[in-house]
Amino acid sequence: QVQLVESGGGSVQAGGSLRLACVASKSRGYFFGWFRQAPGKEREGVASINVFGNATTYADSVKGRFTIIRNNAKTTVYLQMNNLKPEDTAMYYCAAQFGLLWPGTLFAGTFSYWGQGTQVTVSS
Repeated sequence: QVQLVESGGGSVQAGGSLRLACVASKSRGYFFGWFRQAPGKEREGVASINVFGNATTYADSVKGRFTIIRNNAKTTVYLQMNNLKPEDTAMYYCAAQFGLLWPGTLFAGTFSYWGQGTQVTVSS
């Protein structure tokens, strides 16, 4: 079992940047993902990274703007978000799943462990 704590959310203007952090109680053998959920909308996958940190996948809506990286020494996964848009406004969640067979998809059902979320608000 792994515990996840997100931080780094806040309010920014369109075009701004934020870096979210997800501190895990352990990270060895786990792959991670970031998801988001806006009011009245379903949870959607944003980005995912494999166990070794050398493979990533992104939602089309964030490609070229968001970057997911992991620092295994710090058991932390980051989501660097640049050129933020109002439609990026949502609660952002970190998720983790144990296993080397990273699926490379953004299906929420793949992940067993979830953090409490951090709010990101982008104003126009």
